[in-house]
Amino acid sequence: MTADNPTPLLTTRSLGRTPLFVSSVCVGTSALGSFPAQYGYEVSSETAVATIKRVFDGPFTFIDTSNEYGGGASERRIGRAIRENGGVPDGFLIATKVDPLPGSTDFSGDRVKKSIDESLERLGLDTLPLVYLHDPEKITFEQATAAGGPLEALIELKQQGVIQHLGVAGGPIDVELQYLATEVFDAVISHNRFTLVEQTAEPLLDDAHRRGVAFINAAPFGGGMLVKGPDAVPTYCYAPVSDGTLARVREMERLCLAAGVPLAAAALQFSLRDERVTSTIVGMSEPGRVDQTVALAGIEIPDELWSELLPLAHVGRAGIEAFAG
Repeated sequence: MTADNPTPLLTTRSLGRTPLFVSSVCVGTSALGSFPAQYGYEVSSETAVATIKRVFDGPFTFIDTSNEYGGGASERRIGRAIRENGGVPDGFLIATKVDPLPGSTDFSGDRVKKSIDESLERLGLDTLPLVYLHDPEKITFEQATAAGGPLEALIELKQQGVIQHLGVAGGPIDVELQYLATEVFDAVISHNRFTLVEQTAEPLLDDAHRRGVAFINAAPFGGGMLVKGPDAVPTYCYAPVSDGTLARVREMERLCLAAGVPLAAAALQFSLRDERVTSTIVGMSEPGRVDQTVALAGIEIPDELWSELLPLAHVGRAGIEAFAG
């Protein structure tokens, strides 16, 4: 941290091998579609639009959404903010994802084209700079890459200029590695797999870095545990966790408290400080989250604290719990 750059982790980075540049924090908008069943609260349309307008004021220039978030409400609300703003500000990148029809398993090429049409209409855009194949584990790799499948449709839409760049966003690391091996994708999203709790995405980070593919790291707070603490939120990725994970995170929380550093700051900066991570997706459901995220990124964390936190974090590198407290 210097006087010239008080928040050095908030930077602009190249989106892999593409000519695009994005901020090191990406604004996640799943909650903006209002999903109380997962997040425990509702988000009004007015709050969602106000949040995106605040984002347009800076410093984050990368927004992530999806066709399915809130049944399309996330895209519609972003589209309204774009219209009321007079367009997407210069230098901003809005990425979305293709999804099956809600409640169905139809991930055919025809469905992908329909998903893109829906996103274009909701967002009010003529082209989409970055589109991800979302949760491809919903079907087999063979189905996804077969004639008439979603990958063929995405490539066709890119050739037509409707999409500029393709990404893949999923869960299982082995599945995402399969997709990167096709050399079709310029970006990959992994969620909840590169955090202070676990780093099972390490092989994907390395593979993406080697290929020049942008690695986008989602959910650095693990669904809330690394913000509110393991006793307030005893779940990770919205699922129960082992006693070993709870013990590790309690120790992290204790160390951070002793150093006067919020656990959330360490969780965010764990991702931001890794040069292999192009951008870190942080969910934002109200305008104030922008300034809160900037503040967390700017907190100075001493090397001594990292030397204590990282051994605890790396216990989860392979998803193995060995810490007993």
